[in-house]
Amino acid sequence: MDSKKVVIVGGGFAGINLAQKLSRDKRFEITLVDKNNYNFFSPLLYQVATGFLEASNISYPFRKFFQNKSNLRFSLGAFEEVFPQEKKIRTDSGAFYYDYLVFATGTESNYFGMENVKKNSVPMKTLQDALALRNHILWNKEKATKMLNSSDRRKILSIVVAGAGPTGVEISGMLAEMHKNIFKKDYPELKREEVQIYLVDALPVVLNPMSKKAQEETLQELEGLGINVLLDHEVSDYDNGIVSFKNGKTIETGTLIWTSGVTATDLPGIPKEVLGKGKRVLVDAYNRVTGYDDIFALGDICLMKADEKFPEGHPQVAQVAIQQGKNLAQNFEKLIENKTLEAFHYKDKGTMAIIGINKAVADLPGFHFKGFIAYFLWLVVHLFSLIRYRNQVKTFYNWMAAFVTRDQSLRFILDAKPDK
Repeated sequence: MDSKKVVIVGGGFAGINLAQKLSRDKRFEITLVDKNNYNFFSPLLYQVATGFLEASNISYPFRKFFQNKSNLRFSLGAFEEVFPQEKKIRTDSGAFYYDYLVFATGTESNYFGMENVKKNSVPMKTLQDALALRNHILWNKEKATKMLNSSDRRKILSIVVAGAGPTGVEISGMLAEMHKNIFKKDYPELKREEVQIYLVDALPVVLNPMSKKAQEETLQELEGLGINVLLDHEVSDYDNGIVSFKNGKTIETGTLIWTSGVTATDLPGIPKEVLGKGKRVLVDAYNRVTGYDDIFALGDICLMKADEKFPEGHPQVAQVAIQQGKNLAQNFEKLIENKTLEAFHYKDKGTMAIIGINKAVADLPGFHFKGFIAYFLWLVVHLFSLIRYRNQVKTFYNWMAAFVTRDQSLRFILDAKPDK
């Protein structure tokens, strides 16, 4: 029997798990296409942005990962269009034919049509975003040391984090820890009260997906760190260093970090009729795109309503993508053996969020933890979720050093000309 050609577009949690598991079966020839030449662990982007981890700690090159896998190839390129009738996709580096096509391209920041916010804010979706944010924050610190006017210093040093989900909570908490333990030593010219951190959200709660107990504990910890938490504050604009809200209030700031929403990436060639909320691709219980037998979608980009416990679709979290990738690998094997496919059912392993050193919350099935226990659980889960042993060792070392010293040394400005 001729081997089946599987083309996977996107090497995030879903794509890499599908490719890794499927590569063990030589009946498949697998090509993974990605616009980056590396996989990266997105839940730790904020630690790269704040200088607690190097970019290499949370990333790993695809080609090195695929060494010694004879039926697995990598192609660097950005997806441009799919041609279902020809069973072909086009990328900016060439075309690929497939027997089975899998989209696992994830999401991108959603600015809800606000062009000024898109142009002037700093997102948190890619390694480039994280490094750009680190450069931006450090540049602003250096600029502030040369300013004589206190109101100008206060404006450039103020940071607004839009979106009080896990990413927003984690980065605002980390920034508050840095201002408390690090920046006061690095920048003795600046007064601590000139540094203001705001966490804003259109919703009336922080960590909306988590339990009420976790939300209340998190709000208390955030405020204890000196963070100004502004709920029921929906951003409407960001221009000339002023964040405007729909309730008429404003904040002057040199930095708006945007973690407030995501939307699925565009898939030219896929009809708009099979797109649901947030442009997510509608799929059946086996992750097949509606209307197609040979095109599949995984992870954040897909919307599956066939799972009875999640009739409105699964949360856009890493565990969903990982589990879907592994399930689809098994179903591909069943497909070529003409066996009954296994419907996907998400096994919710819980939700965690870290707030600061020794400060975290964790909602696990049947249990709730806070403080050091939740902090330790968060560290363990994220450490062992990293793709390779090398990443785990380097990350563990950096975490332990930061925990003991309450400091880190990765405060390099790597961009000579900040653009925001």
